Amino acid sequence: MKKSIKILAFSLSILFSGHSFAQTQMSDIYKNVEFKMTVAETSFPATSVNIKSFGAVSGGIVKNTEAFRKAIDETSQKGGGTVVVPRGIWMTGPIVLKNNINLHLEDGAMIIFSRDFNDYPLVDVSFEGLNTTRCQSPISAKGATNIAITGNGVIDGSGDAWRYVKKGKMTDGQWKELLAKGGVLSDDKKTWFPSESSKRGFANTANFNIPEKLTTRADLEKVKDFLRPVMVSLVGCDKVLLDGPTFQNSPAWNLHPLMSSNLILRNLNVRNPWYSQNGDGLDLESCKNVLVYNNTFDVGDDAICIKSGKDKDGRDRGMPTENVIIKNNTVYHAHGGIVIGSEMSGGVKNLHASNCTFIGTDIGLRFKTTRGRGGVVENIWISNVDMINIPAQVIGFNMFYEGNSPIIEEDQSADDEKRKEKEIPVTEETPVFRNVFFKNITASNSYEALSLNGLSEMNLKNIVIEDSYFDTKKALTIVDADGITLKNVKLKYTDGTGATVYNSKNIDLSGLTLESSNKPAIKVMGSKTSNVKLSKNIAKDQLTISKEVAKNAVK
Repeated sequence: MKKSIKILAFSLSILFSGHSFAQTQMSDIYKNVEFKMTVAETSFPATSVNIKSFGAVSGGIVKNTEAFRKAIDETSQKGGGTVVVPRGIWMTGPIVLKNNINLHLEDGAMIIFSRDFNDYPLVDVSFEGLNTTRCQSPISAKGATNIAITGNGVIDGSGDAWRYVKKGKMTDGQWKELLAKGGVLSDDKKTWFPSESSKRGFANTANFNIPEKLTTRADLEKVKDFLRPVMVSLVGCDKVLLDGPTFQNSPAWNLHPLMSSNLILRNLNVRNPWYSQNGDGLDLESCKNVLVYNNTFDVGDDAICIKSGKDKDGRDRGMPTENVIIKNNTVYHAHGGIVIGSEMSGGVKNLHASNCTFIGTDIGLRFKTTRGRGGVVENIWISNVDMINIPAQVIGFNMFYEGNSPIIEEDQSADDEKRKEKEIPVTEETPVFRNVFFKNITASNSYEALSLNGLSEMNLKNIVIEDSYFDTKKALTIVDADGITLKNVKLKYTDGTGATVYNSKNIDLSGLTLESSNKPAIKVMGSKTSNVKLSKNIAKDQLTISKEVAKNAVK
């Protein structure tokens, strides 16, 4: 057994060598980045105060809300400085950061937020890209300049008090333990809610987390327990540093910078239970000039997520997320390692991600949107990403299309599954993904290498993948794309067709090597398909071209 463990450890060290396990230094953060940017850094006066001087009591029993408020307010009013949280467990209600404040958690310090929902009044916010109303966040700042949360302590949002939980996501023992804490069950007994108010909010919600059916403040007060806040909300802030702490157990999203600029997030440990509803790690929304490096994520939803508002609210805001560098991050459980969308109506541009490691993440590099969003995602460079045990797509683009899949599996009937094609006009609501470049991407023991799905009216445009290796169950699908290029890419796969191309044009697969225990195969389909270039090594019996494909469309 010990020998097997040593072999596994050695194999992982080889797989990940040169990437996530070497710390990125600030002096290296701008190296090899494809666009020019700099981030203005925080700087604080030498003043330092201890929350105990303002009456704070450790132990996790006494609420220290007033002690935190006084320490922060008085220090900010005097020009700023460091508010020290010493070793101990400090329970509190919401903390509001002010200008020139560094909230510093010493080693052994833990801030745990109150489980009393009455401590969190309703406030107007943006959540999941929409203008809405939710409970006040445990930590927040609005319009603040030069703020930080630093140190090696732990910040716990008591999210388990807020989140509803589906029975299917727990073991029998965990479910029984949860029921013993109280709360109420859904009518079908399959979902636990912390209170009747939370259950009522869920019942009035059609769009996942926003109770559209309730429009007045009085109505929202009745379902207040359902309106879970993000744990750290930073709105309209400039010069922000998060450096060192563990952020865990958030009610909804963990870290949510919104419409903020000059942010540095480094050396963080971001954690949520795998079953946590909306348990995202980091959601960067409509932010500019951002560094995200040397962090670890193990969360219940997407890990590093890039957003810019949803539908009309996002388009009206009109603020893209731009100039973002993501380096040297490790992601364990998450729905996606690095994710762009689906709320990207304000656009995303100029993003560099490199030297990251994903271990068991549901999807590796995930790009998602849908009709109605609008927004342009462009100029994205991703390199040196290693992945293992990815249960879905290693790289996945999904722009959504109506009707059934155009790719018919072997056990399906073409008549039953036939996709209904229809012309859809291009408007401001049409999303765009273009100019995305991948280099040195590796994945092993995973499910599907590449799934590239655009829209019939707005194809994926100019996607390049080079110098990459994938060892997966399924290989490559390209749907509704224009300008897909694979250079020195090897796909080793076990099931299904090697590469399927549908209604796509300007597809260059001449640099693709397919390896399979079966004879590698390529299918080309769709009347709109044209200019598909394949490797000279592809034999005729490896290639299937559907009858609707134009003559000479495949070279």
